[in-house]
Amino acid sequence: MQTHEIRKRFLDHFVAAGHTEIPSASLVLDDPNLLFVNAGMVPFKPYFLGERTPESPRATSIQKCVRTLDIEEVGITTRHNTFFQMAGNFSFGDYFKREAIAFAWSLLTNPVADGGFGIDPTRLWPTVYLDDDEAEAIWRDEIGVPAERIQRRGMKDNYWSMGVPGPCGPCSEIFYDRGPEYGVEGGPEADEDRYIEIWNLVFMQNERGEGGTKDDYPILGPLPRPNIDTGMGIERVATILQGVDNVYETDLLKPVIDTAARLTGRAYGAGGEDGHAADVRFRVIADHARTAVMLISDEITPGNDGRGYVLRRLLRRIVRSARLLGADQPTMGDFVDTVIATMSPSYPVLAEKASSIRATAVAEEQAFLRTLADGSKLFDEAVTATRDAGSTVITGSKAFALHDTYGFPIDLTLEMAAEAGLSVDEQGFTDLMAEQRRRAQADAKGKKTGHAEESVYREFLDRGPTEFTGFDELVSDATVLGIVGGGLTRPVATVGDQVDIVLDRTPLYAESGGQMADIGTISTSAGARARVTDVQKVAKSVYRHVATVEAGEFVVGDVVLAAVDPQYRRGATQGHSGTHLVGAALRQVLGSGATQAGSLNRPGYLRFDFRAQGPLSDAQRAEVEDITNSAVESDHEVHTFETGLDEAKAMGAMALFGENYGDRVRVVEIGGPFSMELCGGTHVGSSAQVGPVTLLGESSVASGVRRVEAYVGLDSYRHLARERALLAAVSSTLKVPGEEVPDRVATLVERLRDAEKSLEKLKADAARASAASVLDDAERIGDTLVVAARLADGLSGGDLRALATDLRARLGSQAGIVALFSVTDGKVPFVVALTGAARDAGLSAGAIVGDVAPTVGGRGGGKPDLAQGSGTDPDGIATALARVRQAAG
Repeated sequence: MQTHEIRKRFLDHFVAAGHTEIPSASLVLDDPNLLFVNAGMVPFKPYFLGERTPESPRATSIQKCVRTLDIEEVGITTRHNTFFQMAGNFSFGDYFKREAIAFAWSLLTNPVADGGFGIDPTRLWPTVYLDDDEAEAIWRDEIGVPAERIQRRGMKDNYWSMGVPGPCGPCSEIFYDRGPEYGVEGGPEADEDRYIEIWNLVFMQNERGEGGTKDDYPILGPLPRPNIDTGMGIERVATILQGVDNVYETDLLKPVIDTAARLTGRAYGAGGEDGHAADVRFRVIADHARTAVMLISDEITPGNDGRGYVLRRLLRRIVRSARLLGADQPTMGDFVDTVIATMSPSYPVLAEKASSIRATAVAEEQAFLRTLADGSKLFDEAVTATRDAGSTVITGSKAFALHDTYGFPIDLTLEMAAEAGLSVDEQGFTDLMAEQRRRAQADAKGKKTGHAEESVYREFLDRGPTEFTGFDELVSDATVLGIVGGGLTRPVATVGDQVDIVLDRTPLYAESGGQMADIGTISTSAGARARVTDVQKVAKSVYRHVATVEAGEFVVGDVVLAAVDPQYRRGATQGHSGTHLVGAALRQVLGSGATQAGSLNRPGYLRFDFRAQGPLSDAQRAEVEDITNSAVESDHEVHTFETGLDEAKAMGAMALFGENYGDRVRVVEIGGPFSMELCGGTHVGSSAQVGPVTLLGESSVASGVRRVEAYVGLDSYRHLARERALLAAVSSTLKVPGEEVPDRVATLVERLRDAEKSLEKLKADAARASAASVLDDAERIGDTLVVAARLADGLSGGDLRALATDLRARLGSQAGIVALFSVTDGKVPFVVALTGAARDAGLSAGAIVGDVAPTVGGRGGGKPDLAQGSGTDPDGIATALARVRQAAG
């Protein structure tokens, strides 16, 4: 049975049993605690935590999941996958153990002709929690499983919680016996390789408290309404129903392995020690290719931190595995095409986004192939230097240089070092990366709303969403539903208090879809007034107005007047509508593949991220600006309307990045076919109201993602006025007409470059003359001639390197050390060069640099014959020179 059929049968089974089918959520949810969705129940957490009320008491879904903790184990074993599909059925206070067990058993064992999976019931072994007599009785007395095939297990295996205070409860797992060829008899307790878990039924019936370990925490008591959360592993069931040994041989992953075999000329499953290593690489390619395609389809792009880094790491492991298997040409496009062909029957969006997914993955492969070519040379040098120094540990600075200069991720350096029989000073690397990691942590902490905060708003969430009136008016009557301050609800707010005010209705726009929140006021007829500086959504439905009380007091239940700052709103609408115009212009110039990858707009300003594999040319940038302003001049009507999601897509409406849409969507149409997008933001009435649009610049923000920025309206005019005044000032200074300024500046720049080259030549000649005299002061220490000196200030490391190699050549065949130091802008560059005879005598330039660097407050490194570094303490140069002489002795 094909995997797509397994999915369909699962959903059909539970829909027929009264469950509402819920489409898979994105792999990325607005949850600060999760990098990716890692379990089928994650999208339903607000219901289990009591933060939101479900629309239906029964639900079923097949959720996309990614787990990345075991990336290094992928391929080494056949049990680990980064991407998997979790089929689930959920009850929110409706049915409980009896029905959940019956639903699972009937689907697994019913004949194929009746819609089931047709699994032999004698091969299924249920497990229950130690004291869950109720579940065991249902399995034994109602389902008919013999008592000897029901096993009780402890808290570690058969009790579930989220790891934090909240719902918890015992589990009942269903295992499939693969047969004696896979291990010993005795059920799951005896061998989980032979008996594999295919279904887990979680009976949420208790509430847990703080503290404790995974299998030891306080149980506070029963929940008022028990819930059901079950999960069936699609890939594991596919392994069973397709009669293969492991998931990599199923219909969704084996085709990728076959593609890898075709491209590399290697055979999967060939056996032998080398064959095992090859099989690991085949499995890495299959697993990571599928995961990468699914991540890119959810708008994740390769990057250097967070989710982007995980994707980059997966793609680079694919490239390197293919190279190690023997591929000498790019392979990523073929892997992506294979994944899309196998997965798109279940996920049609993959076929729709095929070109952009492929472009993103291929661009990362091309970039990494360059990284491998350049970085491998540096890595080989690091290996040689490490061995020459008699060490087995590559320094943290070498690992950092690989990362910082060539983009080598540390995990790749670790893998390559292990293959070379070496290790890496990971702590040293970590210390050098501290600043980058702090930035990543700061970004994670920047999330404005987490589950802990949402719990304060639970009562408001249960009342339903805030009514937004801002499309039709800037001032609205409203009622204060709640006041939140310091993480707690409060009955009143007085002058000076900074609080969140929850209203039943509001004209103030909450930040979303790239549009910044409105600012404005909330006031009462009694004279109370609060200044609103931000508006955010809780659980995408309740608006919280971040406000400071400036006069009077606000009490829950007050009737108030909520007002938007009209000037701010006008600028915001100009920025948002301008974003739509620029996006449409980019698609005209670059093609339909230039889809949105993010945006931000505020009064007078916009930025737009789009997918492209290279920068805009000057001509393209000018064309985008011209098309945008032509649309402004045409004064297109901005028309908004609501329709069904499928109807909107059929009309060609573009979906905005990062948005989740319901069955009814809002469409913003500017000039008919010119721009049509799904959008919940506020807009101008006609395109002329956007005012002039001036592109400020274009840059790269991630692999395959570019960014344009622009001013709109009065800010655009002011920018152009400043540019005009600047040109007039330069024209006046150069005493040429404005149109001749570029040519005159180019001439002056060329003359300046010539002067700099002449100056550099004079400086180099002087340095060589100075260095030549250094030979006269050379000292013979033992059998080694030492040339060690501080040269004139102002020489760079490159200058010193050229002089050192020149002096070394003059020493000929004798053993010699050349060590040169200089001081430039408070820094101390230095270089050590050794002749061949000195190296043969056991000396190493890298070791000498490592010894002298601390004396000048610096660090450095290099090869045995030439090494260099830089410090910050000129007073240590004399000590450094003395250490060079000691090294010769």
